Amino acid sequence: MELEPEKIPLREDSHGVLRVAGTRVSLESVVEAFREGCTPEAIVERFPSVPLADVYLVLAFYLRHPIQVEAYLEQQRARADALQERVERRFPAHGLRARLLARQATAAG
Repeated sequence: MELEPEKIPLREDSHGVLRVAGTRVSLESVVEAFREGCTPEAIVERFPSVPLADVYLVLAFYLRHPIQVEAYLEQQRARADALQERVERRFPAHGLRARLLARQATAAG
């Protein structure tokens, strides 16, 4: 019997996010569920589009390459924080309720 190595079922989308191949489920989602104590079977229940074998392969990749995965996850968090900051600068939360109520009153009037 000839054994061939399994390919890690992760693909990078157009935004640079690693997702389980053939799904919209991110590497971050699988890793976070695992960190929360979910078993691979529970992860499949949470994300039914991901085959159980793929969950095991992704978790094996994470466990074999924790430094690289943590660096990637930190980079993703930094990108998310930068995006949040840009959105908050563009749409400041201060006075938001008053602006929305004023807009509603103008539309109703």
